[in-house]
Amino acid sequence: MTAEGRFPDEPVICFMKQLQDKVAIITGGSRGIGKVTAQTFLEAGAGVSVWDIDREGGELALKEWLAQGFEVDFQLLNTAEKGSVEAAAQAVADRFGRIDILVNNAGITRDSSTKNMTEAQWQSVIDVNLSGVFHCTKAVYPFMAARGWGRILNASSVVALYGNFGQANYVAAKAGLIGLTKVWAREFGPKGITLNAVAPGFIQTDMINTIPAEYLNDLLTKTPLRRMGQPQDVANAYLFLASEQAAFITGITLSVDGGLVV
Repeated sequence: MTAEGRFPDEPVICFMKQLQDKVAIITGGSRGIGKVTAQTFLEAGAGVSVWDIDREGGELALKEWLAQGFEVDFQLLNTAEKGSVEAAAQAVADRFGRIDILVNNAGITRDSSTKNMTEAQWQSVIDVNLSGVFHCTKAVYPFMAARGWGRILNASSVVALYGNFGQANYVAAKAGLIGLTKVWAREFGPKGITLNAVAPGFIQTDMINTIPAEYLNDLLTKTPLRRMGQPQDVANAYLFLASEQAAFITGITLSVDGGLVV
């Protein structure tokens, strides 16, 4: 063993550039958790393609990142549209030469009690939060399989684990992602591709603004860490699962919720 506490043949891992030379796609990356994840991946050495339906937010974020000298692009698209997703995946491969990581982060809410929920509210959430993940994953799989390496990360939610009033559509989609993660871990593992889900708790983003203050205060008292999560907390989990340090982890759902469901 060396003076640094390593065995002689043990590789030295650099934690500053965990994603050096990797190429990542991050859906819903123009703001909130997605934007912070994109920034984190860029700083870790990855080239990043952000896919989002928000033109203004995406173009503003792109301008910021290009000014910092990062290798990044923005593609305006709706992940619920299969053809657009397939074209976007090919565009990433053509520009960057590879696709290594997919973060299925895009999601929407259309909350309502089940008795009042319309067909449109139900279907729009399923289309983006569940079917959109299916389209994106299927589109990038051939590029990862061809190289024998890949990381696919699905944004589930703490509510997928215990339910939430008025979110039948959202919970159904996010719980579905946990199941898909396990199926794809089995199907894609032989090709060197890992599949994991992250289940954030209540994170300080724009989406939180729709939650009544008294409900949020109640949640904080039930959270052992006594605070709301920050987007960086989730981005850090994505970074770890996308890195070589998580090479033998697949099929899990990692809760990032301050202990809310303990």
